[in-house]
Amino acid sequence: MTAQRIDGKQIANELIHQVRDRVNDRVSSGKRAPGLAVVLIGSDPASSVYVNSKRKRCEEAGVKSFSYDLDESTTQDELLDLINELNNKPEVDGILVQLPLPKHIDANLVIEQIDPHKDVDGFHPYNFGRLAQRRPLLRPCTPRGVMTLLESTGIDLTGLDAVVVGASNIVGRPMSLELLMARCTVTICHSKTKGLAEKIAAADVVVAGVGIPNFVKGKWIKSGAIVIDVGINRLDNGKLVGDVEFDEAIKNAAWITPVPGGVGPMTVATLLENTLDAAEQREAN
Repeated sequence: MTAQRIDGKQIANELIHQVRDRVNDRVSSGKRAPGLAVVLIGSDPASSVYVNSKRKRCEEAGVKSFSYDLDESTTQDELLDLINELNNKPEVDGILVQLPLPKHIDANLVIEQIDPHKDVDGFHPYNFGRLAQRRPLLRPCTPRGVMTLLESTGIDLTGLDAVVVGASNIVGRPMSLELLMARCTVTICHSKTKGLAEKIAAADVVVAGVGIPNFVKGKWIKSGAIVIDVGINRLDNGKLVGDVEFDEAIKNAAWITPVPGGVGPMTVATLLENTLDAAEQREAN
């Protein structure tokens, strides 16, 4: 068996076009285009590349982008003041503060300062709590994007055994809640999990988001499983790899996401989907 690759780049492009069509319908009906404010502090190369990608995709989707590039020395109070300003700016529907932040700024405090109805990253405790209660509003981008990828396979997830490797607030924990909503039976694993190989070997769905290259061995993957690799790691030789040992896993899995070109493009596309949803939700209220 050789797994079918889930083409995240193609699916993300399709999602961007769907958002664009919805935005065009809004504008045609006399409403304004949604607005996304992206705040970048400092000049971290990886963050800068990611933010530029988000801004480019905004243009493609017809979403208005507001850019705030701040110096590394920006204080926590200055950032909180900017967020308050954006919270009160009617043309801004979504606020994204690029993580990680400099060490002198409390990321949790910053996330909680964002109006939860403009929290298009889905990290605010209000939105996280709504997801836990199976009443989601703005859903964390990467897990929501993963669910879109899973839907693209056409496989009914109901009753399947799913293993999530990694328990971060950004991926692992909300991912487990998304899979629970899809009626999977979910096991969350982490660096202290005992018998990890056996747990993965019994899983119909594996989502890896631990941030360690080739951490999930291909021989652990059950025949016919769906494998979603959220990790993106750069090796010493410059090669990008995921958290899953791809060349071996592809021999066992039925479906698998590549790295790059799998989950990554979906995170940005879902961010724009969230921004449009935020605009519509605010209007409905």
